[in-house]
Amino acid sequence: MNTLRNIAMVLCLGLMAVPLVSFAEATRDAAQADNAAAEEKARKFFTDLEVVDQNGKKLRFYSDVLKGRVVLINFIFTNCPDACPMVTHKLMQVRNLMVPTIKDEVWFISVSVDPERDTPQAMKEFATKQGVDESRWLFLTGPKENLDFIVKRLGQYTQEVEAHSTLMLAGNDRTRHWTRVMPMVPPQGVAQQLRALAEESPG
Repeated sequence: MNTLRNIAMVLCLGLMAVPLVSFAEATRDAAQADNAAAEEKARKFFTDLEVVDQNGKKLRFYSDVLKGRVVLINFIFTNCPDACPMVTHKLMQVRNLMVPTIKDEVWFISVSVDPERDTPQAMKEFATKQGVDESRWLFLTGPKENLDFIVKRLGQYTQEVEAHSTLMLAGNDRTRHWTRVMPMVPPQGVAQQLRALAEESPG
């Protein structure tokens, strides 16, 4: 009797375990599907148009620039006499205020609003002139139609480049959290916003 009871108990426990394993697999598969769907949605929104960095490297805007990263995006043109250099120096201050672990986590993305004149060489010269540490800082240009579309999608397009906004965008692609960074926020405040984004984890 004891032997039969033990066999029955083993069979019962085995049958109970099957749904739990199946549920765990289904949950994992659902999470992977959700992540894939969220990534594809982000790719469609931000677009995967081709851009070119200051070193002449061709990149896809979402897949190579934004995917999986914490980023701060600002908008510049290299012939800008005042505002763009000032914002660039402000962002250099922001980077200097961040602790190394956060600094290494955040990418700065400067997007041209004047791609016809902002060649990769012009972007490189602008970065060098401003004294930018180009590690984890991309200066993006490329075909005008691509850059115009991206800037429009990010809500910063103006027909007159001199009238472009100094508003910045910050986001954590892993958590899908995006926010505006107002131009009057001091470097310490911007650094705090970026640290908060970098310390987020997917829910």
